[in-house]
Parts: sequence; structure tokens; C-alpha cells
Amino acid sequence: MGGGSLFHTKASMIALADCNNFYVSCERVFNPQICNKPVVVLSNNDGCVIARSNEAKALGIQMGAPAFKHKHIFDKYGVQVFSTNFALYGDFSSRVMSILAESVPRIEIYSIDEAFMDYSGLPEPVEYAKNIRRRIKQWTGLPVSIGIAETKTLAKVANGIAKKEKKIGVFHLNCPYDIQGYLKKLPVSKLWGVGRRYARKLELYGIRTAYELTQRSDSWIQKHMSIIGLKMVKELRGIPCFELETTWQRKKSICTARTFGEEVHHFSQLSQALSTYAAMCGAKLRKQGSCAGIITIFILTNPFKHQCRVNYKGIRTIHLETPTNDSLEIVSASITALRSIYRSDCIYKKAGVIVSGIVPRSQVQLSFFDDIIDIEKRHRLMLAVDTVNESFGRMKIHLAINGFERKWKLKQERLSPCYTTRMDELIRVST
Repeated sequence: MGGGSLFHTKASMIALADCNNFYVSCERVFNPQICNKPVVVLSNNDGCVIARSNEAKALGIQMGAPAFKHKHIFDKYGVQVFSTNFALYGDFSSRVMSILAESVPRIEIYSIDEAFMDYSGLPEPVEYAKNIRRRIKQWTGLPVSIGIAETKTLAKVANGIAKKEKKIGVFHLNCPYDIQGYLKKLPVSKLWGVGRRYARKLELYGIRTAYELTQRSDSWIQKHMSIIGLKMVKELRGIPCFELETTWQRKKSICTARTFGEEVHHFSQLSQALSTYAAMCGAKLRKQGSCAGIITIFILTNPFKHQCRVNYKGIRTIHLETPTNDSLEIVSASITALRSIYRSDCIYKKAGVIVSGIVPRSQVQLSFFDDIIDIEKRHRLMLAVDTVNESFGRMKIHLAINGFERKWKLKQERLSPCYTTRMDELIRVST
């Protein structure tokens, strides 16, 4: 038995804007000579491929492919290889999202390069989307695809179709007959929220396409895919179930963790790394106007080194008397925690700091012994540091304990300049 009528007409209209090959496109904006050439972006420590241009995809380079195993392909075909430049990508993301937010009354920023928009009531949604797309291209240099449909899930499907329409870059999925046709051709593994494991499970039940999934009964879907899966299938039928999440939510926890670029043996090296991560957590808290009352640190060994025969994972949590976003306090707590779990017989490969118990700064309950004048002075100091670092680059001003050589830093041997966020890396034009 099918799941009832496949299509349900609603007045709602959702658009999904998605930047094409986002990381690669950001690299191309200030480096036009790599346009139409194979380009890849690597993960932390230049380990694996996390972004590919269409030309790189055509060479058979897979997502997650280890860079060292594909060096011969990179060399043979002249593949341009870049380290992740999150400062550059984050700034481009902010610019794109600002343009989108100015264009519609309601927007949900879904990821660094995706946003859902409320297009309800627009008489010419396709033309409106084309204009937004042209504006983003003109103002940022980034190509964007926009899919339009009655639900978020169908908008995701429409966006995938729009990406294939490179010249137009916009697709409105609104005809029931067309929707049915596209869902019949869409592998169930390509659906929003359906991973490889779920796809394999569904294929065991003879479900290989999105359309075949829509024909199952609601009870069957809920049993095998939970209530979230049922909502997704209803959205494929044209019934809106996922609302735009337009309200900004403070993060319940913030984690800053890194795999080291070089082996870390000594306490001094670990303390430099952890204090740096702790300071970064403090900056993130201040940016969202929050404070944290719980500090957790962890350190992980490298079990593949013969000097360290045990796989050691040290974790320590400290509860603060008063929640804070002061980097000095967070660093102090982190180092105290580190002293209690550090082992000198280990070689460490990763460390991190997690801040939780997050509350708005305006709601922090001070203790009787807190000096409010000193707290305000420290807060102004931290904000001043943030302002300088945002203008001239991260860590331009930092604590002495963060160190100077920082050999443990991520390997970023192919890092492009931060063209838009660092004064000393602006493009200079000679006349």
C-alpha cells in the first residue's frame, strides 16, 4: 500500500541557496588563473581531500582521499592543492549570508555555504532568485545555485537540479508530474538526511529511489526511519514539516581541538597548545555574548609510536565558581586540569578544550567575593584584544603562555593568503 497522495499543495515556498564548490570557489576569487583547472582543498594537517572542483572530480579524486596517496595524480594533472583557509571561507560566508538576509524577510543559515529562505508570496520566484544569484556573483565572485520548492526537502532536491543548470543556476520544482519524474531518478542515498548506512538498509527492502520511498506507508516509514524520517518523506510528498529555524541559538558547548602538526612530548608544548585553544574558546564566547561555567580538557596519545605503548586519553573537567568568558581565567583552569592528567611517558597527537554550562553574560550570577570593577576592566581588555585580532589576524595579540614558535600548529603548507581579513595580506596592485 502506498503512503497516500504523493503531492499536497501548500502556499508555502522555500528556496535553498548553496554556494557551488564553496572552498574551491573562495580560492578562485583572488586567484583566477586556477579557474577551469583541477583544484582540491585539504583537511587539517593537509591530510585528506575535503573539497574538489568539478575538474578534480572528473579525474576520479574522491572526497576523503588521503593527499599523500594521490600526489602522483596531483603532479601528473597539475592539480592545484590548498590548505583549509577558514578565515577566508568564514568571511566569504558572512558576506553571502548578509546578501541573502537583505533579500528575504526570513532566512535560516543552515551551514557555512547554505541557507534556506522564505519565498512565500513571491509572484516571480525564479526571476527573484536569478537576481539574487547575479548580485552574489557580482559582489563576492562566488557562484551560487538556488532550488525552489514547497518544502525544505524538495528545495534540497531542486538545488541539486539547479547545480546542473550552470548557466541559469536556478530551478523551481513545482509541477507534480515533474516532481514525480525527478524523484523516480533520484537515488535514495542522495536524499537529505539519508546516509550510506540508511541507504543500504532501504535497498534491502527494495527501495532504491526517492519515489519508491514515498510509496511506503507512514507506519512503515516511522518504524524503520523514526519520526524524523517520516517528516522527510512527507516533505517529499509536498507537505511542509520542517519550519525555517530563524531564531539564533547560543551554542550549548564550544570545542576547540586540533591534531598537532608535529609530535608533542613535553608539558610545555601541551600547555602552549591547550592555552591557545582555551583562549580561542574565550573569544568565541565573547563573540556570542556568553559565559561558560564548565571547562573540560582532553589529550590523546599517538599509539603508533613505539615510545608510547599505551593508547592514553586523559580527560579532566573543572567547574568554575562563576561563569566567565575571560580568556585568562579559562586558560588558567585549562592548565590546572592539564597538570592532573599529563603523563611524561606518552607522545601526544591531539588536544582540545571544551567549554559548557553556557549562559548569557547578562545572566551571570556573581558571587559575594567577585570584584565587579576588575571583571569589567578585564572584559574591556578582552574585547580590545578581539578587535585587534579581528582586524590584523588571529593571534596578533596573545598570551605569553601561548608560545611563539608553536611547532605543534596545524600543518598548512599550502595556505593561501587571508585576502579579506588581514591587512598585511591584502592584494597589492602595482601600477
